[in-house]
Amino acid sequence: MAGGAAPVGEGEFAALMAPLGPFGPAPRLAAGVSGGPHSLALALLAEDWARARGGSLLALVVDHGLRPESAAEATGVAAMLAGRGIVAGVLPLGLPPGPGLQERARAGRHAALLRACREAGRPWLLLGHHRADQAETLLFRALRGSGAGGLAAMAPARPTPEALVLRPLLGIPPTRLEAVVAAAGLVPVRDPSNADPRFARIALRAAQADPGGEGAATEALAGAAAAFAARRARAESALAARLALAARLLPTGHAEIDPVALGEDAVAEAALAALLRVVAGAAFAPPAAAVAALRRRGEGTLAGAWLLPRGRRWWLLREPAAVAPPVPAVAGARWDNRFRLLRAGAPDHELGALGPAEAARLRRLAPGLPAALLTTLPVLRQHGVLAAVPHLGYPDRQCCAAFPLVHAPPAAVTAEAGRMAEPPGH
Repeated sequence: MAGGAAPVGEGEFAALMAPLGPFGPAPRLAAGVSGGPHSLALALLAEDWARARGGSLLALVVDHGLRPESAAEATGVAAMLAGRGIVAGVLPLGLPPGPGLQERARAGRHAALLRACREAGRPWLLLGHHRADQAETLLFRALRGSGAGGLAAMAPARPTPEALVLRPLLGIPPTRLEAVVAAAGLVPVRDPSNADPRFARIALRAAQADPGGEGAATEALAGAAAAFAARRARAESALAARLALAARLLPTGHAEIDPVALGEDAVAEAALAALLRVVAGAAFAPPAAAVAALRRRGEGTLAGAWLLPRGRRWWLLREPAAVAPPVPAVAGARWDNRFRLLRAGAPDHELGALGPAEAARLRRLAPGLPAALLTTLPVLRQHGVLAAVPHLGYPDRQCCAAFPLVHAPPAAVTAEAGRMAEPPGH
C-alpha cells in the first residue's frame, strides 16, 4: 500500500459511480489515462466495473509531443494497459511550445479525448481527478478571483456534445489511488513537468501543507469546494426551472422568451446570460452588468446576439454581423460554434450563413421568421452556389437530407448558473 493507505476496492468504486448514472446495460466507457498513478488506478477500477456489467473500457492515452520521449512513453502506457486486458489507443496531440503551455496542453488533451469518444461511440469519458486536485483547483481559482461558481471547482459530471465527462474520484485521496496501482504491480509514468515550479499549479501544489491529499488542509479545501458545489447545484436547479418556464430554444438556433415569466431577479439575468451564450455560440457569458442592462432595455445586441421584441415576447437571435465565415463541409464540421454537420453530404461544399440577399429571395418559405434570423441560418454552397438550406427544406427534402445539421452550442445552458462573470480558464 502507498504510505499505508488502503486501495479503493470494487465495491467502493461502484458506489462512487452509482450517483453518476444511469448507465444502462453493457456501458461503453472511455477514460483518459496519462500513465500516472491516479489515471492508471482509474483505468483499473473502471475496467473491472464495466466488465462486471457486460460493458467495456477504452483507455485513451494522449501524446502531447512536448518532450522527445513522450511518444515512446504513450506507447508504453498503452502496452502496459493491454497487458492488463484493457484496450488502449494513443492520441498524438502535436502541441507547439509557447506561452501558457500547461493550460493549452490541458485544453488540447480534453478536446482530443472528447473527439475520440465521439468517433468511438463512447458516451462517457472518465477522468482521474482526485481530492487533492479538487483542493488545488479551488485555491487556483480563488487566487484568480473566481466567483462562487468557479470555487465549486470540478463537477463530478459535466455534459458536452461529445460525451458526459465523469470524475468519480474527486473525494478520494491520491494515496489510495496509488495503492491501487501498487497492488496491481504496475509502475506508473512520472511526467517531469508535473514537478516544474515554473507552472503556477505546480508551485501552488508544492506550497500546500499536505500535498499528498491526506491532511486536514486538503480535506477542508475539498469540503469548501463541496459546499460551493452544492450552492452551484441549487443555482442550476433554479435556472433550469426558470428557463423551462420562460424560454424555448429552437432548432434554428434562436430562442423565444416570455419576459414576464423570465422575471427581474438574479435568476432572470443568469437565464438570459445562458441563452446569450448558447445563441451566440460563445464559450463564456457576457459580464453580468451588461446582461442586466440588456434585460432592462428589452432589446439590443450583446456578445454576438440580438434581442428583438416581438409583440409580448422577445426573440434572441444570432447577430448577423457576427457570424463566422464559411468552413469546408466535411463530416463533423462545426460552423459559427453553433451548428455541426453530422456527415459530409457532397464534395466541394462549404457550410456558412444564408446572408441577406438569399434570405430576401427565400423569405416566402418562412414568412413568420425575422429577416435577421433567416440571414444567419446555416446553408450549404458548392463553388459559391446555394445548394441547400436544411432549416427551410430548400430546394427539397431529399436534397436537405444529405446535409443533416444539428444545433450544437458549446455547453448546456444550465452550466452558466453562478458563472456569469467568470474569466477565461475557469
